Amino acid sequence: MTLDSYARAVADLDPAPGEVETAELVVTDDALVKAFVLGPDAAVDPHEHADATNVFHVVEGEPTVIRDGDEEALAAPAVVPNERGAVHGARNDTTDRAVLTATLAPLN
Repeated sequence: MTLDSYARAVADLDPAPGEVETAELVVTDDALVKAFVLGPDAAVDPHEHADATNVFHVVEGEPTVIRDGDEEALAAPAVVPNERGAVHGARNDTTDRAVLTATLAPLN
């Protein structure tokens, strides 16, 4: 048995180029932690959460993270807070998969 929900959920994800695969790692009344595995040339389109903070944790690869029009390629490990209402997303401009988790809290 492992307490690590990341290892159980993400190990077998292998998205094709241009595809994103996801896995919910933690779901409670207060928070959601979701993994995004980006294949080469894949993206999580920019979006916003008006009522929650979203924190990206880059755990593998080097995705380009987008926040309010700014973009930065970040190598793992990295943490990017996206305050309520910030337009945020990510894309993978590399030939390897990139993995980030997103923590969303509070859940309403």
